[in-house]
Amino acid sequence: MTRGKFIAFEGGEGMGKSTQARLLRDALIARGIEVKLTREPGGTPGAEAIRDLLLHPPGKGWGAEAEALLFAASRADHVASLIRPALAEGKWVICDRFVDSSRAYQGIAGKLGDEAIRTLHDIGSDGLYPDLTILIAVEGLEVADRLRARDGDTSDAIGGRDETYHSSVNAAFDAFAQAEPGRFARVDGAGSVEEVQARVLGAIAPLLHEAAS
Repeated sequence: MTRGKFIAFEGGEGMGKSTQARLLRDALIARGIEVKLTREPGGTPGAEAIRDLLLHPPGKGWGAEAEALLFAASRADHVASLIRPALAEGKWVICDRFVDSSRAYQGIAGKLGDEAIRTLHDIGSDGLYPDLTILIAVEGLEVADRLRARDGDTSDAIGGRDETYHSSVNAAFDAFAQAEPGRFARVDGAGSVEEVQARVLGAIAPLLHEAAS
């Protein structure tokens, strides 16, 4: 059986990743492709339990090292229990965030270093990377409006961090995309949902062609 394709959506807060991931799933299903839509942290019962610990931490919250280890543990279960089996069955997997989020948030913004996050990923998930990572990028003012509409006056433990932290996250994603142009497709997230969807479909066209050949 032909292995399925693995696509991840990445970007900072308020970029529209979840919406575009769902729309891509629907578009692929309409083409007759079996798709598994999932997210990080989460995707399996064990990983979802860790997600709750990460986004709503007990007490004063986690230090950077503990947070990175929890993300790596969640991802290890997610990869072993859901992602790799689905790919082996020929399904396409679409994931709302994957390891590049850990690289940006904990590695760069959290100052643990990219090498440390990659090492954890090698240990926990055997170094699995997506076939394509779609990086959605939107200018700051539009993002602020989206976050107000999404979160109101509340946010989770990570989304609620200060502007300096999130600026560092966004800069890290841009740097990753520049360093690995073969794995990343940078998509302009400005405009209507339909306009962004059209750009996403354009970005995955090579994978569709490869799968059909």
